[in-house]
Amino acid sequence: MQLIGMLDSPYVRRVAVAMLSAGVVFEHRPISLFRHIEAFSQLSPLLKAPSLIAEDGAVLVESGVILEYLATRSPVLAALRPKGLPAFRALGVALTVMEKAVQAHYERALRGPGERSESWRERVMGQLGAGLAALERAAPQDWFETSPGHADIAVACAWGFIQGLLADVVAAQAYPRLGAFSARAEALPALRAAPAIDGVTVEVLR
Repeated sequence: MQLIGMLDSPYVRRVAVAMLSAGVVFEHRPISLFRHIEAFSQLSPLLKAPSLIAEDGAVLVESGVILEYLATRSPVLAALRPKGLPAFRALGVALTVMEKAVQAHYERALRGPGERSESWRERVMGQLGAGLAALERAAPQDWFETSPGHADIAVACAWGFIQGLLADVVAAQAYPRLGAFSARAEALPALRAAPAIDGVTVEVLR
């Protein structure tokens, strides 16, 4: 299997970390949706990251769909699914935070000053702030005392993306519990092997 996409995408990183955590064998190809658009489109015409090329050559997109497919092939990965309402809620909030963080980044990275919508930016930043506040309230201090699940991984990847690309507009000190959780998460082998860095290839765990 091949995982296509850059690890600075929280969605690509989410899938990579889950696969590494479960011991699923795959090849990572850090192809950019912007710098390598022709190469990406040849592999995945929808231009969606992450894309997973399955063993038979079929291409899957959307991180949730990819992880559900992999769960049918790996009982260890299937065990990463949320257990209980708090974990399901944390996963949903974390994925929303990812979405809003990516929207906020693209709004200023891809649009010129005259093209930007201040009302849209305020809406997105308000949603992002509400999501982060919810995760800050929910973050238990014992996360990652056992193996991380999808909720844990999604929260870590969302926060890692924000710290990498939105640190100038999201004050880390406002979310101390989330920051402490993320620091513990980033020390885990699977997250160290798939850092949120543009162009880096996943390190194979041994």
